[in-house]
Order: sequence, then structure tokens, then C-alpha cells
Amino acid sequence: MKRFYKQVSVAPTEGGFQIHLDGRPVRTPSKAVLVVPAGALAEAMAAEWDAQTDTIDPAAMPLTRHANTAIDRVSPQRAAVVGEISRYGENDLICYRAEWPTDLAERQARTWNPLVDWARRRYDVNLTVTAGIMHRRQGEDALQRLARAVDSLSDWELAPLHTLTTITGSLVIALALREGEISPEAAFEAGQLDELYQVEKWGEDSLAQKARESRRADLLAAARFLALLRTA
Repeated sequence: MKRFYKQVSVAPTEGGFQIHLDGRPVRTPSKAVLVVPAGALAEAMAAEWDAQTDTIDPAAMPLTRHANTAIDRVSPQRAAVVGEISRYGENDLICYRAEWPTDLAERQARTWNPLVDWARRRYDVNLTVTAGIMHRRQGEDALQRLARAVDSLSDWELAPLHTLTTITGSLVIALALREGEISPEAAFEAGQLDELYQVEKWGEDSLAQKARESRRADLLAAARFLALLRTA
């Protein structure tokens, strides 16, 4: 789509802020008026729209994409989204460890054990850690506590949390990032630990590297979205 507007602005409205294009409010793909709850987030989204050149590139507007998801997908089917995110707790990445090679197992323990301990302190969740890839279901009490943690979040937080969880393969990593326990870069490295280990040992081709950088960019954008929600 060609850029059809000249001026981008932010305007306060009931319930938050709108992004205006030549005085007209931006709408989501489902045609809902896009009202953002935080001014800092609205300003950052306006900057995305203003940065578009002759052609509008939705891929270059990740904050707007998350906002659209919160309104068009999360709000109408919140229970389904909460369930989808919560199910990652059943097979959380940080609970499945290698037995060999030993340096990989040691790296996993060094990176993931603090997150297991954090989940215990923060949510009173006792996660079962196992070696190998065979599924071992977590206890029902732990799963219910994690699901309650997800359900306590707003629709605006659930949209980026879904991205964080799918990229890292870990609900615990996503929640830890959301609460400031780990940085976005640390969260990405924790979620990609096994892949990065293999790259160190064997190298990689350009396509795999490009795909990983794309995931990293998506994770950083989701983390920024969460941070902007909390900024006045």
C-alpha cells in the first residue's frame, strides 16, 4: 500500500490515545478505532507510521502490529489466548535438559536453573526438570498457578507475551522478562541456548542466521511494547 498521508499525530481520547493520519484515527484491520492505553506507546507507534516512505511496510511496524493483535484477537477471544499461552508451561523449554555433551548440560543448568528458582519464589511453582525430550507433564498445581499468572495480565500485555512465549518456547522466560527479572537480550539467549550452542560448535548458514535475527527483532519489539505500556 502506498503512503496516503502527510502528517502523523497523537491525540488524547476517552480511554487513552489515538494515532491520527492527517487528522483521521488509525483503525485496526477489523476496522476498530485504535485506542492505545499509554501515551509513550502511542508516540512510538506514531513514529512507526511517520517513518514509512512511499510504501507502507507492516513488517516495519511491530508495535502497531501488537496493538492490532490486542484489539482484534486478544479482546474477542481472551480465554482462548490465555489458554494458548498457558499451555507452554506444560512443556516449558527450561525444564528439558541435555545429558550430553556435558558442556551443553552445564550451560543449560547455569542459564535455566535461576529461572526455575525464580518461578518458585515468584509464583510458588515447583517445576519438574527432566533429562531428554520425552514429555513429562508438570504438576496440576504448578500449571494452574502459571495459568493464573497469565490470566492476571491485561489484553495489551497478553499480545506481546504471546510473541515472547512462542519465540523462546518458555512461559517462564516470557514472564521473567515481563517482570524485569531478565533483560530482553538475556531472554532471547536463554530461549535460543541450544541453537546458539550448535552454531558455536558447527557454524551455520546465512538463512538460519537471518531467521534467528528475525526472531530476535520480534522479541525485542515485544519487550519494548511491554516497557512502553508502563511508561507515562
